[in-house]
Amino acid sequence: MDTQTAKKVLEHPEFRRMAHQKALIGWSFSAVVFVLYVAFIWLIGTSPEVFAKPVSDGITTWGIYAGLFVIVFSIAITGVYVRIANGKFEKMTQDVVKEVMGEGK
Repeated sequence: MDTQTAKKVLEHPEFRRMAHQKALIGWSFSAVVFVLYVAFIWLIGTSPEVFAKPVSDGITTWGIYAGLFVIVFSIAITGVYVRIANGKFEKMTQDVVKEVMGEGK
């Protein structure tokens, strides 16, 4: 793809809409993960006894489960974003490229 074609793709209204949606979802997911991490660290710093309590009669504490939740949630939300980006948004990009390439022929 030459520079002129790339410029047409970048200026295409459908591509701009897709890029805006992709950025909105990406920043929203990032904000959710950031708030989760901040809340987790804030709770550790201000009320460590909450996470120090053992679950039932075992030796595993609530902090272990909370930490695992933060990690698994971060991985899961990243997977959701990748699925959306590589599915819906990639198809939209390919459709715009095909349309622009078709106009030049």
